[in-house]
Amino acid sequence: MISILPATGSAKVKSVLSGDTVVLLGRASGAGGKAPEVTFTFERVTAPRMASKANNNVDDPEAFPSREWLRNLCVGKTVYFETRKQGATAGDRVYGLLFMSDPSDKTKQWNLSVESVRRGFCIPKVLGSGDADGDAPADDSAGYESALQVAYKEAVSNRAGVHADKPLVRKLTNAGDEFEATTLVEKSKRICTGGTVKCVIEYVFDGSRFRCLVTDPDLESQGLIYGSFTLILAGVSCPRVGNPRLNPPTPSEPFAEAARDFVELRLLQRELKVTLHGCDKSGVCIVGTVHHPRGNISAEILKNGLGRIPDWTIRMMSPGDVPPLRIAENTAKRANLGVFEAYQPPVLTGASEFMGTVVEVTSGDTLLIIPNGETYDDDSKLKKISLASLRSPRAGNERSGKPDEPFSAECKERLRALTAGKSVKVNVNYEREIPVGPNQTEKRQFATISTKQKPDIGEVLISEGLATTQRHRDDDEKSARYDELVAAESFAAAGKKGVHSTSEYKSKTINDLTDPKKAKTYAGTLQRAGSTKAIVDYVFNGSRFKLYIPSENCYVAFALSNIRCPQPSPSAGAASRGKTKPAEPFGDASRCYSRLNVLQRQVEVVVTGVTQGGVMTGDLYVGQGAQRRDYCIELVASGLATVDQRKIDYGEAPKVLIDSQTAAQENKLGIWSVTQVTKNEPTAKVFDKADTQLVEVQISDIRSGNHFFFRVNGDESAKVIDDSMKIFTDTNGTKGAPCDVKVGKVVAALFDDGATNSWYRAKILEKTSKGKVRVLFIDHGNEAAVVPASHLRPLDMSLGTDQIPAVAKEGKLVFAKVRPIDEEDGIDAARMFQSMAWGKDLKARLHGESEGQVLVTLYDADTDSPSINEKLVSEGLARIGKRFEVYDIVNRMGNSDSLGKLAKDLEAAQNSARKSRKGMWVYGEIPEEDED
Repeated sequence: MISILPATGSAKVKSVLSGDTVVLLGRASGAGGKAPEVTFTFERVTAPRMASKANNNVDDPEAFPSREWLRNLCVGKTVYFETRKQGATAGDRVYGLLFMSDPSDKTKQWNLSVESVRRGFCIPKVLGSGDADGDAPADDSAGYESALQVAYKEAVSNRAGVHADKPLVRKLTNAGDEFEATTLVEKSKRICTGGTVKCVIEYVFDGSRFRCLVTDPDLESQGLIYGSFTLILAGVSCPRVGNPRLNPPTPSEPFAEAARDFVELRLLQRELKVTLHGCDKSGVCIVGTVHHPRGNISAEILKNGLGRIPDWTIRMMSPGDVPPLRIAENTAKRANLGVFEAYQPPVLTGASEFMGTVVEVTSGDTLLIIPNGETYDDDSKLKKISLASLRSPRAGNERSGKPDEPFSAECKERLRALTAGKSVKVNVNYEREIPVGPNQTEKRQFATISTKQKPDIGEVLISEGLATTQRHRDDDEKSARYDELVAAESFAAAGKKGVHSTSEYKSKTINDLTDPKKAKTYAGTLQRAGSTKAIVDYVFNGSRFKLYIPSENCYVAFALSNIRCPQPSPSAGAASRGKTKPAEPFGDASRCYSRLNVLQRQVEVVVTGVTQGGVMTGDLYVGQGAQRRDYCIELVASGLATVDQRKIDYGEAPKVLIDSQTAAQENKLGIWSVTQVTKNEPTAKVFDKADTQLVEVQISDIRSGNHFFFRVNGDESAKVIDDSMKIFTDTNGTKGAPCDVKVGKVVAALFDDGATNSWYRAKILEKTSKGKVRVLFIDHGNEAAVVPASHLRPLDMSLGTDQIPAVAKEGKLVFAKVRPIDEEDGIDAARMFQSMAWGKDLKARLHGESEGQVLVTLYDADTDSPSINEKLVSEGLARIGKRFEVYDIVNRMGNSDSLGKLAKDLEAAQNSARKSRKGMWVYGEIPEEDED
């Protein structure tokens, strides 16, 4: 016979299966070895059968009290055994006797079989004296049998245990079948003493999952006593134990067996108080904390490296219970114990701690910071830092049609108010590879950011309900203040703040006045408002911004008046679209300076005008009180901007700006430290007397407010060609004829003048996509799209332009610039020009040609009266060109005194229109970029 146990010995009771059977635990064979287990059943007694699926989860009478008496007496304690039957005749268990000290008298030994019979929890297999069934042993066990009979008679006499009139018959219920797990959680918090429920840990699946039995009498009235449920230990997740019964069998995860053994030794079949926090996603398993008299089992598991802290269960715990668990886990990590045997602290590419200034808040959880000691002259110097273990609501994408998540704008604005422009301390906790495009990632640092007033900016956002904590995997690195963040989120959720609110979210709509039409309409309101508080939302260059004006709830494009900053390098978006201009010296420096000093800061602006492009112009002030300063002066004094030369020429530039620029020039700061490229613009010009051609003309076609075709009165060529084309029409009729349709070729084209169809000389300009050609009638200046087959025919050689020059000449009002015809001011200029010139004999001063156009001064009366050029400028429908453009024309046209006088007259007329806010000046000054 193979012996499982020696004839006598001692062992520890691991668990009690029923009133007559226990599991004995021996000693491990060595360090890390598994302790042997033996199922041990009392000899010659039997206990009532416990509930199981085989008997519909109903106990035999008094089965549970029988088991509980034995469990309370010996689980976890050392007992002495005496084997009577084992090996082949006993199957997988051992039969015998168990002894332990009498609790009331340590000098005496209890025979647990006899004491169980005495209390009515077991009955002898043979009743009465003698060996009626022939099974009584013939050796010295007769005393044991006699003791059993005596104990049995005593139990019957006392009506104890199974001999009672109404022995307990327990019905076992299961969570998810007979009762809801959520009901048990709710009742335990409301009814049980101290909010904890008494349970017996019946089985250990793994180190963090148990089967528990409710034994709390407080829940008897609710029908929940003897309820069985699966408990998930809060704050710890242990490796899973494999299942050898599956096909194929699943192996245990590393350290799973060690974690289960560790917990079984301390919790199995102990009656303990458990705090139930909530349920898992299935609603069947309950998450709770086990309260052991000798300490926190979760902390002990973590301290020995037998589990990790899971994010989802720790959120259910009280914030005050979390720090000990975190300390225990960090201890195991540092010692590389258990599941952390291969743990390595996160490797950072830079410093783990640094101070810096926040330049920009790019989203509700990400900032751009310039470290202290770094000179911000390029965006590559900025560090992109995201708040550790925090998730802010995501901003949408207009191109893909994705809307903003609720509270995304509020979260970003709150982060801006807390950090923009302020000195912060950055403690980097971990790094992640973040996808930034197709097959493209960037390494991002995640950190805890603090200011003088706030120890953790992330905690502020979460506590106000503007962000939530990030759900991490168990093995992910987290914020060093992760538990504080979780606690802040629980308080925000309890208060239904922000993203936790049950009310419908209403997004805030901001008026976008960067559209030119809207900007012009609203400009008057901002001009009348005077000094207005605004927030710089974006920096285009050193002097041009996008502003948000809270009082008006609008965005505007804004440019500093009187100054100009150099062109910076194009943005990545502009470069990808091909819309780039080369960077000018110190363009990037001026942009960086403005980003560092005004981006996302609150400023004051005074709007003085608006351009045709919808850009508000004016002054900007930064700082408050004694620190308030004019930002234009600051840029100019730093050599990062120049004063607009036109304003200096017109005497409109403030003296303080000119003085600041002079000082920067003398000190060779910024722009003035490099050699300046100066235009050849004389400061004063004496016009030499020269004759110009004065003729009488008629306008034959008007293209815009300053572009037209005219015919000189008395020109013999006009009469000759008109008569010749009449003869050509009479000779050839009005039917088309095949001809060489070639761009630039002069042909005869049919035109209906309202009275009859006639042939006129025309130059082919282009072929259209609809099979037509566009032609210019060279003797009148008008254009038309005609069908070649029916409206064109070859021209006689005698009528070519080499024989008779084109009668209509293309003209342009000298010095007068107008808006395109598709703009409101442009069409107004054309209409005014038409009203003054069409159908009239005009006097024209022809100054010469430029790019194929005759530069003309037109008079609708005497030449001593104001010219049409001047009248258009005085009404604000035209403006004079830049100084160097005027000088260039004067030089090329012969330095005539008439041009010099005209330039002075137009400048005076323009100043008057500007002051009167007429035409294009109605919204104020026109910045340089709108003059191109």
